[in-house]
Amino acid sequence: MRTIAIIVAGGSGTRFGAELPKQFLALGGKPILMRTIAAFAGIGGASLDVIVTLPADQMDLWRDLCERHGFAVPHRVVAGGETRWHSVKNALDSIGDLTGVDVIAVHDGVRPLATRELIGRTIETARRTGSAIPVVALNDSVRQLVGDDSRALDRSSLRAVQTPQVFDARMLMDAYRQPFDPTFTDDASVVEHAGHRVTLVEGDPQNLKITRPMDLALAEYLLNRDA
Repeated sequence: MRTIAIIVAGGSGTRFGAELPKQFLALGGKPILMRTIAAFAGIGGASLDVIVTLPADQMDLWRDLCERHGFAVPHRVVAGGETRWHSVKNALDSIGDLTGVDVIAVHDGVRPLATRELIGRTIETARRTGSAIPVVALNDSVRQLVGDDSRALDRSSLRAVQTPQVFDARMLMDAYRQPFDPTFTDDASVVEHAGHRVTLVEGDPQNLKITRPMDLALAEYLLNRDA
């Protein structure tokens, strides 16, 4: 069977405050996005296809970076869209025939520290149950805003959601035939809205999403520590 990994890398880097979009910033001497793609290399052997979504105006920059770094991990690039949902939809529409494809993983381009163990575990779980959503427990207390007031929530019943989120290929394709809804925050929410249940699996606290400079500094530390 063939597995497809969609890596969504459409960020502009405005929150990060850098000149380059954050997926192109260096982590351990390589652009973050290259490390993210490389994390999937070899998962499932030759039966893994990688699709990367990028804004159209970033494609030339990405090609230049790949040449400069000699980056040769096989992947193809698809133009992203206005939102994450639209980017994933564009990637799914580019697949065409699903013959032989069992599951599709969707991963954030700025989560470069996903381990092979986590990726493999989510893929295997999705093959058994139809989906796999990695989650981690919350360390901080949380409050819900209610108008001008707020109230404490029981954090023991809450989880932070990570990627890769992996789904039965036809289930995910079917879910993305729905019209866009601004409440779609990730792929799990799209699949749930289509009437499917999702399976939660244990995530990894080190599977950071790099959105701010302190996240990049922590990722550098973790990368050097594990080198």
